[in-house]
This record gives sequence, C-alpha cells and structure tokens, in this order.
Amino acid sequence: MKDRVVLIILLSLLIAGCSASQPESTSVTPAQSPASYVNNSATTPPEVNDSKIIRVVDDLGYEVVITKTPQRIVSLAPSNTEILFALGVGDEVVGVTDYCNYPPEAMNRTKVGGYSTIDVEKVIALNPDLVVAAYGNGLETIEALRGHGLTVIALNPKNLSDVMRNIELLGEVTGCEENASQLVEMMKNRIEEVEKAVANTSRPKVAHIMWHDPIWISGNNTFIDELIRLAGGENVFSDMDGWKIVSIEDILERNPDVIIVNSGTGMGGGENALYEWAVSELKDVSAVKNGRVYVIDADIISRPSYRLVYALEEIAGFLHPECFGAESESASKFAYSAVTQG
Repeated sequence: MKDRVVLIILLSLLIAGCSASQPESTSVTPAQSPASYVNNSATTPPEVNDSKIIRVVDDLGYEVVITKTPQRIVSLAPSNTEILFALGVGDEVVGVTDYCNYPPEAMNRTKVGGYSTIDVEKVIALNPDLVVAAYGNGLETIEALRGHGLTVIALNPKNLSDVMRNIELLGEVTGCEENASQLVEMMKNRIEEVEKAVANTSRPKVAHIMWHDPIWISGNNTFIDELIRLAGGENVFSDMDGWKIVSIEDILERNPDVIIVNSGTGMGGGENALYEWAVSELKDVSAVKNGRVYVIDADIISRPSYRLVYALEEIAGFLHPECFGAESESASKFAYSAVTQG
C-alpha cells in the first residue's frame, strides 16, 4: 500500500522520472536518421571561468545568479542527471536521488533521498555550488535548499521544447553551451526524421497506460501525448488534460487500435505486470484483439530528458512498423497475439 501511495504521488507530480533500474531500450532508428548521439567532447568538463556571471530564470520563475562554473553539482531528478552527464559534467555531479540510474555511472554518486523525499541535510553536507531541482521535489524542499544559501535551479518541462530549453539552460550555467547545442540538434534531427517517415500514414488511435490500479493514462498537455502525435498516432484521451485516472469502461468505449504500456509495474522494475494486466483485462479492445499491445521502457518515456527522442522512435515503430523496416525488439517481444494466446 505504501508503494502504491508513493506511485500515485509521483504520477501526480508529472511523473518526472522515479523509475527503477531498467536497461537502455532498443529504439527504432528511422531511415536516413542520424546515428545515436555520441559526442566525445562531452566527456571533457568545461574550463572554469570565475569572471563570468550568468543570470538565468528557471522554470519556477526564479532568477538564479551563477558566479562561477559549478564544480560540485547535486541533481534531484533522474531526468536532470541524464542531461548533466550528457553535457559532459558527470564528474562534477556529487549527489543524486535513489532513482538516478542512467547513465550507470550515476549510481555511484552519493544518494540524497527519493525524488519527493529529498534529505535536505544530505544535500547541504555535499557542499554543492549548484543544485538542479525539479518541480516534483516539492516547493517546500526547494525553498528549504535556497534558505540554506544554496544556488538552486528548478526545472519543470512540459513538452519537448521545454526539455530542449532546459538542456540549453544547463549548458549555459555549466559552461557547456557547445555540447548543449549538439544535444539539442540531435533531438531536433531525430524528431524531424520521424515526422518525415510517418507524414503520409494513417493515424491509429493510441492509449498510453502507466498504471492499472487505478488506471492512469496520458492525456493532453503531456509530453507523452506529444510523442504520440509526432509518431503518427492519435491519443484517444487527448480530451483529458494531463495524467488522469480512467476506468476500463472508458478504454472500452474509446477502443484504441494500439495500447502502449510502461515496462514493469508501470514505473519500471520486475516482470511486465502492467502488460499482463492489459492483455487479460482488456480483451475486448481492438488493440488486444489485433496483437497491438506494446511495452516501452518506463525510464525513457517517463523522464523529460533528451532520451524522449528514443521513446519517440520506439513509439513510431509500434505505430508504423512499415515505415522503419521492422518492429523494435520490445514491440516484437511483447506484442500480444489473440491467435497465439487463444
């Protein structure tokens, strides 16, 4: 029961990434799309420039003043951690949450608590010169950190554009503007390739389910809704705002052609219980009847980091395998067949 309460709290806080450890998902790369993002220069930390004062406004509207290139960074969300490492400042990251599992090196950093249960004293003890927080940490926690004189940048991206803006913001304050630009350009290129590939296709009706007790779905004004649209699908719950609880009857009424469920129990980890629930409880839905229930890595679809473009490619492969040559590994492994299942 405690775990269920925690899950519901996380979902209501824009599911910004508290997932258990999962392997990197095999993504579908559209025809003629650029190779996966590899930037050798991103492994080299930026030079310290104490003479440059930077002023930025974070996602909560605070003006943050950076007086020197940060050398000790604490990240309070898995998505933030992924971005910081991709920018090339992984060595400067000294503290992370219990859920920061990507890249694997992040798991070796000092843990400062859960996503919504940050231990303020542990953060202070690390003596950071920059804390990269998230809205889901709670305003009280963020204010407490600021109250102790720490420099805090709070992020709250709601779509892919926000994610890219956050990448550029973190690139600016860490002295990694060039790496940030390359990372954003990679995202834009891969989004464009997917859009081109599915431009002339039909748009199947899609439902994305994150949890089943109660049933949580992704509605309008979520980055997952955006991914479905970019991948050439139509979200059957686009008339609902944000992440909402629905009933089995709601799903039956909307009768999606495709159902996408998160791996594990919905936030990663363990067997794919959410998938098993979907194919057993939603047998009268077209997606189940036609073998179009797919599992996606909970980490890449639930965290607003640059890896959302990998989720986009995965979803596009689920919806339009004919555009990419073959279905992805996870699609072919988990697609439900009404024939083989009897």
